[in-house]
Amino acid sequence: MKILFIGDICGRPARNSVIKLIPELSKNYQPDLIIANGENLSAGLGVTKKNYDEMTEAGIDLFTSGNHIWDKKEIIPYLDDKKIKIIRPENYPPGVPGRGFETFEVLGQKILILNLLGRIFLNVTLDDPFRTADQIIKKYPDHTIIIDFHAEATSEKYALFRYLDGRVAAIIGTHTHVQTNDPQISDAGTAFLSDVGMVGVFDSIIGAKKENIVEAFLKQVPFSLEVPIGETIFNAVLLDTDKDKRSNRIEILNFKNETIKKGGDNQ
Repeated sequence: MKILFIGDICGRPARNSVIKLIPELSKNYQPDLIIANGENLSAGLGVTKKNYDEMTEAGIDLFTSGNHIWDKKEIIPYLDDKKIKIIRPENYPPGVPGRGFETFEVLGQKILILNLLGRIFLNVTLDDPFRTADQIIKKYPDHTIIIDFHAEATSEKYALFRYLDGRVAAIIGTHTHVQTNDPQISDAGTAFLSDVGMVGVFDSIIGAKKENIVEAFLKQVPFSLEVPIGETIFNAVLLDTDKDKRSNRIEILNFKNETIKKGGDNQ
């Protein structure tokens, strides 16, 4: 089974890039399942139903998310609708809207995509992602499990990889928007990448207008996140899993797209 996992999609320029590139990637790599982190789809923070629909029409089968899933309030009522393929981190406290994993059956294989949120440097109160993963693995022993670990600290991501080594097919990091060059597959068949990166404007600071972010660091004052216009980068990872619930291939993808001449701020 081939899985294309796309990094955090940041605003309209990134969405346009996804629409342009997915047909080409589907032709070249023939993925059986396309996943993307969608918590920054709309104006760089959160996701709207309109933008969700746009991206599913482009070919994305499931959206994972993270700490920004709540930033566009209009999406919250949709999170409990199982027809809406958006998951939020499973280790939020009980009673939070939505669900933290989704299951599929592809090519006769049962697959489970699990979303977890890290606890280091994120200023959130969450259940333990390590023990949360244990619970899901125990409940779904016959599934090939892929985890989007949305976390700040590389050490926390790598620790989860070592903790779950041999029990899941892959752990793919998101959140930092910077693609790392450390793809690996353990002897036990678990693939790992610290961060898949993003789809967003290259001349930015992790997808946002660089001037706004620099000013915030200089002055230590609140800032408004704006999505710039410009040449985009497209970061993703390609996974290949087998019937033994192991990964046998992990390949990072990194493309530059043409300048997007429409969209940008608050789109």
